[in-house]
Amino acid sequence: METSARWRSATDLVAGFGSGESSPVEVATEILDAISTENAAINAYCLVDADSALRDARASAERYAAGTPLGPLDGVPVSIKDLLLTSGWPTLRGSELLGSEDMVWDVDAPAVARLREAGAVLLGKVTTPEFGWKGVTDSLRCGITRNPWNTDRTSGGSSGGSAAAVAAGLGAMSVGTDGGGSIRIPASFCGIVGLKPTYGRIPLFPASPFGTLAHAGPMTRTVADCAAMLDVLSGFDSRDWSAMPTPTSRTADLLAQAPADLAGIRIAYSPTLGFGSNDPVVQQNTDAAVDVLRGLGAEVATVDLAWEDPAWAYHILWFSGAEVVVRAFGPGALEKIDPGLAQALDRHRDFTAADYLDATALRMAMGVEMGRLHETFDVLLTPTMPTVAFEAGVDVPPHSESPDWTSWTPYSYPFNLTGQPAITVPSGIDAGDAADGRGPGLPTGVQFVGARHHDDMVLRVAAAYEAAAPFATLEARR
Repeated sequence: METSARWRSATDLVAGFGSGESSPVEVATEILDAISTENAAINAYCLVDADSALRDARASAERYAAGTPLGPLDGVPVSIKDLLLTSGWPTLRGSELLGSEDMVWDVDAPAVARLREAGAVLLGKVTTPEFGWKGVTDSLRCGITRNPWNTDRTSGGSSGGSAAAVAAGLGAMSVGTDGGGSIRIPASFCGIVGLKPTYGRIPLFPASPFGTLAHAGPMTRTVADCAAMLDVLSGFDSRDWSAMPTPTSRTADLLAQAPADLAGIRIAYSPTLGFGSNDPVVQQNTDAAVDVLRGLGAEVATVDLAWEDPAWAYHILWFSGAEVVVRAFGPGALEKIDPGLAQALDRHRDFTAADYLDATALRMAMGVEMGRLHETFDVLLTPTMPTVAFEAGVDVPPHSESPDWTSWTPYSYPFNLTGQPAITVPSGIDAGDAADGRGPGLPTGVQFVGARHHDDMVLRVAAAYEAAAPFATLEARR
C-alpha cells in the first residue's frame, strides 16, 4: 500500500517535489486536514495557521516549478515548539502569565529564521509545559498533551507537542528544545528520532534562562531527516554569544557517504550510568540494540561509569533559572503558575553562590571524564528512558521516590551538564498495551552520546542502527 504523504520522510517529500510527483500544496493541505480532525485527541498544536502555511506551500511550489528550490527542506511541513519566537505568532510558553497582547510578535528565533530561509512550510506552534520546566507536557494554558500511541499515556516533555505531532503524522519534523532531556524524553516515548546537538551548534535567541544547559534540536521520524534539519538549523547567528561558526560541510552529505557498517567504531555500553534502573522491556530492547551494533561490526564494551546521581548539581542550575523566570513576572506570579512548578521552586531554593560554583565544578569534572572516555570510545550507548510512557497528566510515574522529574530521567540531564551531542532512536516496543487490546504497544528508545563537536558520529551510528533495525511508524502498526 502506498504511504500517505503525511507519513513520508522529509527526504522523500523533497524528492517528490523535485520530480513533480507531488506538490508542497497537496502535502500541506493533507496535513492541515489531519490536524483539524486528529489534534483534539492528542493536543499537540496550540496554534495552527492554515492560511500562512498554504502561502508558504504555494511559494515553495512556484520555486520547484521554476527549478529554484531553496534547499533540502523546501516545502517540508514543520512545527515550532512554543518556546521559540516566531514572527506573526504569539509565543506564550505554556503560561498564563503571558498574553498575546503583551508583545509585538515580530522576531524569529534563529532556528525559525533558518527554516524560513530554507523554504520550510511552518504549520503552527506546538505545546510545552510552562516555560519548559518538566519532563511531561501539560499546562494550565494548554491542557494535557497525550501520546499518539496510547492517549491515556504522556507524550513526555518538555517538547511533547513536537514529539506527538511528528509521531502522529501531523508534520514531517519539528524544532524542539532540550535543557535536561526535553527532546530525547518525548522522542523516546513517542517512537521518533530526536537530537540534542553539541551546545552552541544551533543558536538560541533570546538566551535561555537555563543558560548553557539549553539546546535546540531537530525531531523527526528518520535519522536522515534529522541530519538534514540539523544542517539547516546550524547557521551562525550573532544574537547568540555562544553560537558556533556555520559548519563548512553538510552532515547529511557525510551521513550519505559513510559506510553502511560500523567496522572499527568503538562503543561504550552503560546500561545504568551507575545510578539508573530499567524496566525489563527497556533492558531487553537495549541489549538487543547492542547485538545489532555488534552485527554491524562495531566493537561494543560494557563500561561501569559508577557515577553518583548528579541531580543535586543539575537542580541548582535548573531551578535557579526557573526562579528567575517566574520572579520576572512580579508579585503574585507564584499563585498563577503550574502548582508543580511552584512546589518545585519551594523545594529547590536558597542556593548560594558557593552552591552554584560547586554545581559548575561537578559538570566540568563530568565533562573531563567524558572527554577521556571518548579518547577510547567513539560513542556511549545507554537506554534513552528507563521506562515507557506512563499516565498522562502527572509529573512522575507511580511509586516514584521523588516528586522531581529528574527522578525518572537518569540518562538525559547528565549530558546537558556536559554539553555533548546525544540522539535517541526507537529501539523497540513494549507489547503490553497491544496484548491488552489498548493499542499497538509503547515505544522504547536507545541513546547514542558522542564527544563534543562530533554530532556527525552519533548520527552515523544512529543511521546504521536504524537501517539494520527499522522501526515502523505508528500508522504502519495500526
